[in-house]
Amino acid sequence: MVDIATRVWNHKWKIDPIVRSLIDTDFYKLLMCQSVFRNKRDTQVTFSLINRSQHVPLAKLIDEGELREQLDHIRSLALRRNESTWLRGNTFYGKRQMFRSDFMEWFEGLRLPPYHLERVGDQYELTFEGAWPEVMLWEIPALAVLMELRGRAVLNDMGRFELQVLYARAMTKLWEKIERLREVPDLRIADFGTRRRHSFLWQDWCVQAMFEGLGDSFVGTSNCLIAKNRDLEAIGTNAHELPMVYAALAKDDAALKQAPYDVLADWHEEHDGNLRMILPDTYGTDGFLKDAPDWLAGWTGIRIDSGDPATGAETAIRWWKDRGEDPTQKLVIFSDGLDETKILELHAQFAGRVRVSFGWGTLLTNDFRGLTPDDRLAPFSLVCKAIEADGRPTVKLSDNPNKAMGPADQIDRYKRVFGVGEQAAQQVLV
Repeated sequence: MVDIATRVWNHKWKIDPIVRSLIDTDFYKLLMCQSVFRNKRDTQVTFSLINRSQHVPLAKLIDEGELREQLDHIRSLALRRNESTWLRGNTFYGKRQMFRSDFMEWFEGLRLPPYHLERVGDQYELTFEGAWPEVMLWEIPALAVLMELRGRAVLNDMGRFELQVLYARAMTKLWEKIERLREVPDLRIADFGTRRRHSFLWQDWCVQAMFEGLGDSFVGTSNCLIAKNRDLEAIGTNAHELPMVYAALAKDDAALKQAPYDVLADWHEEHDGNLRMILPDTYGTDGFLKDAPDWLAGWTGIRIDSGDPATGAETAIRWWKDRGEDPTQKLVIFSDGLDETKILELHAQFAGRVRVSFGWGTLLTNDFRGLTPDDRLAPFSLVCKAIEADGRPTVKLSDNPNKAMGPADQIDRYKRVFGVGEQAAQQVLV
């Protein structure tokens, strides 16, 4: 097992670049990328870093030169032969050759496009512009770099023994969570923690701990590199990015209203009926389900990623019943701001009513709360989102208005088109 504290103590070793592979990313990114490559490859997009936690002054904590060095390293990465072999030949979700030859040939020749970095006050403005299939692959590594450099800045003043104690406490903290979860019958849980992890080495350690502690209840990881290296299932389907860009490209209100369903029609065709998970909250879950075509009710399940998770699950159960479907055969994946207490609560509430699964993110791979003075390693909300597509602004409404993004006039328009009324605001932790 890696001595993480010693590696952190020597973190400037070239053996430890923050992002060490093009597949050190989430599986759903590659699945979406293939769909975009097929359907919207010429669409021009802009992605931007958004720090929702302005109390964390990233530009004061992180040296700009070091940040550029890490970003430049990512631009030097290319797909390795064994990584290409894994993607081309492995079985994902029971399907061989998930990734088509034309996509793989493109991916094997890819280098990520340039970035724009500028300091604005105590924050960094970091943007990426270009063809959608290329630019979208910046999101996860960019977030991983910022999160880890922030952590390194906090750890930089600690001595070697202080670091040993810190990581011992963090390991104990996670293991105590695992001990609570291992008592749950029929638990299904995956690691979704790449984008806001403490570090690559720490995420890898957390995945190994979950595998040993939970056995078959641990169903895999969203991180492709760790899945390959540890011979685990790669987990993921799609994300808000697809409907956000499709909606931005819509020519009028009618096309805008249809855009989220166009996404899933393309997705269905892309994957021959596999990976049929609905992410309904981009423009409000209630309106999405109310107007959804009947064929979507036959899909495998729903991922709940904003708003009150119990309310979202109850809404899905009612919708399935209204459409003549049996909710006990449907899968509900909870993936927003989870920790073990919320996982236990939701499992107790919905087990037996639906098939329950959990995508555990930041509070799995970056929970150092209470372990440093002034809680300087506490997780915070950092995202990298598509903000523009072919010159048009993107919008996200969410089931939590605190997660909404986009120009105010466009947010109002989208609320009108999608029939979004009053929403209950909830604190955004991560």
